[in-house]
Amino acid sequence: MTEPATRRTGPLSFVRRGGRMSDGQERAWRELAPTYVFDVPRDVAETSVHPDARFVPQQEFGRVAPLVVEIGTGQGHAIIHAATEHPETDFLAVEVYHGGLARTMLDADKAGLQNLRLIEANAPEVLQTLLPEASTDEVRIFFPDPWHKKRHNKRRMISPGFGAVVGRAIRDGGLLRLATDWEDYALQMREVLDEEPEFERAFDGEWDDRFAGRPMTAFERKGLDKGRDIRDLTYRRIAR
Repeated sequence: MTEPATRRTGPLSFVRRGGRMSDGQERAWRELAPTYVFDVPRDVAETSVHPDARFVPQQEFGRVAPLVVEIGTGQGHAIIHAATEHPETDFLAVEVYHGGLARTMLDADKAGLQNLRLIEANAPEVLQTLLPEASTDEVRIFFPDPWHKKRHNKRRMISPGFGAVVGRAIRDGGLLRLATDWEDYALQMREVLDEEPEFERAFDGEWDDRFAGRPMTAFERKGLDKGRDIRDLTYRRIAR
């Protein structure tokens, strides 16, 4: 008899960070998670997504509105800013850092946000099965793990085939926004997405202008202070 699988076999491009949470972060998970966190049915791993699970935006937000998904939200600074500035749009944060999600919930509660939900799960699985096809107006991936050691480059999220993964969830004409402070990753992103049949460039020249909707965070400032250039890319989903 075949033993059931106990490890995921699909793409995984992160190392999960733990660490002790503060009392406030613990409170966030205890008191705020029922409001903000979508309880993901799991498959074989802690951050996996059961293939039959679905996140239906209209049901979760109680309305029909544009949906923006941010992958790797960290402490939530960018998505909290965006959700505050655009109450007419719904936002979905995808992150595996438990403490970061707690921080995001605390800030969302402080701001009184009703247009934000959080998912603690492996992003490719969210894009491949959890979100309905063509349900998302925009996907944002700001400063993904660069896996800067050459032997680890294969773990980068934006690699050949990613266009089909993310393109499944984005509606025709929707946008994919990217930013990184690692030059070789930026070059890889551009090379990969220029070849993906699901996308076309939505910018002129070598790089896109800095996305005005992204607030300057301590993380981005740290990269600038180290002399790294921030490179933005924007791609448009080609009609199916």
